[in-house]
Amino acid sequence: MPASRSPWRSLRYRSMRWWSVANFVSNAGTWMQLTVQNLLVLQITGSAAAAGLSMSVQAAPALLISVLGGAAVDRWPRKLTAAVSQAVLGAIAFTTAVLVALDLLDMTSLMVLAALTGVVATVDNPACALLGNDLVPAEDVPSAIGVGALVHQAGRLAGAALAGVAVGFLGTSAAYFGNGLSFLFVASVIPFLRPAAGAAKRDVPAPGATGSGTGPDLTVREGLAYFVRRPRLVALAGVTGISSVFGRNYGLTLAVLVTGPLAGGAGSFGTVSTVLAVGGILGAVLGARLRKPSVRLVGALAAAGALLQVVAGLSPSLAVLIALVLPMAVVESVSDTAGTAVLQTDPPPHMRGRVLGVWGSIGTVWSLGGPPALGLLMELAGPRGALVTGGLLIAGAIGAGALLRRRRATAPVLLRTEAHEAPGRPALTPAA
Repeated sequence: MPASRSPWRSLRYRSMRWWSVANFVSNAGTWMQLTVQNLLVLQITGSAAAAGLSMSVQAAPALLISVLGGAAVDRWPRKLTAAVSQAVLGAIAFTTAVLVALDLLDMTSLMVLAALTGVVATVDNPACALLGNDLVPAEDVPSAIGVGALVHQAGRLAGAALAGVAVGFLGTSAAYFGNGLSFLFVASVIPFLRPAAGAAKRDVPAPGATGSGTGPDLTVREGLAYFVRRPRLVALAGVTGISSVFGRNYGLTLAVLVTGPLAGGAGSFGTVSTVLAVGGILGAVLGARLRKPSVRLVGALAAAGALLQVVAGLSPSLAVLIALVLPMAVVESVSDTAGTAVLQTDPPPHMRGRVLGVWGSIGTVWSLGGPPALGLLMELAGPRGALVTGGLLIAGAIGAGALLRRRRATAPVLLRTEAHEAPGRPALTPAA
């Protein structure tokens, strides 16, 4: 009997269904808070720069200590780690809500609370991501990731809608109270989750068993060393990195293209954004059908998306651009699902937290450095030039990497020859 390729196959397992519900509630609460956070900063300071600074302060810990958070996830029991981190995030949200309700929140306390949220998130993000994968067999992990992407999008829409209702009827503090309750709900669900038959077993080596010591610094170094020595993870980082810097930031590039050369307005860009969101949802469904994603697939999809980006940059009209935006978003979403599945299943279970920690630091560099680099490129080449140049750089880099890999794979291994032997003869034929 052929294995199921349904994008919803991970939901056959009861614990995964509960985990998806919990994630929806958590995402709705998080986006409800994020929706009002910038408004709150503007109310306190009246400065748009301060609103951006608060987001940067919350993101900064991921750049600096994600590797430590990943190491903690590998050292501690996964379910306990996720439950405690969710409870702590809930406590931070409740604290913020009380300060807002009592009109005691100033910019300093807000920045401190944002930084604390960022620190806890360096543990919570990999713990929750891996906990979901621990519930299903390895071949169903892409489905779990795709379902998670859909839940994320649904929670984002619900959270934005709930924010307007909560603030309109109950005040700004209600959004933080609601987010705190969502964290507590997730923490209460986690103890009842049970892995399905065939799910990966997490077997943490005994302290000192690898001969590398037991200190946290050594544990972090082990994770870094594993990542660097794993060619497919390095290749995945390279593909994702160049795509993140010179592509993907469509909220920036397409906004300038639509309102500039294509002479559209805010409504036109709203249409483009809606098509991007629909494409992301369709891509998550298609990505969930994958069973054994590979870095090669991620690279091929990223290159295809880059070529679509080149064509989009040359769009003569808004209608043509909208027709291209949908496949661009689908390809990007499938590529993201495949890449996440590789990242979370390639390392052995006891190393996955550290690998995600390394990835968190790398991803933060891209997210912080990509928009300024792309903005500079648009200043130099214009929005069309930035899309075309960026797409060609992505496709060219991926193509060059694939060619180099193929040449290395087919290069003959030479043995030392005797005087009567012909030099340079391959030691093994391809058939061997």
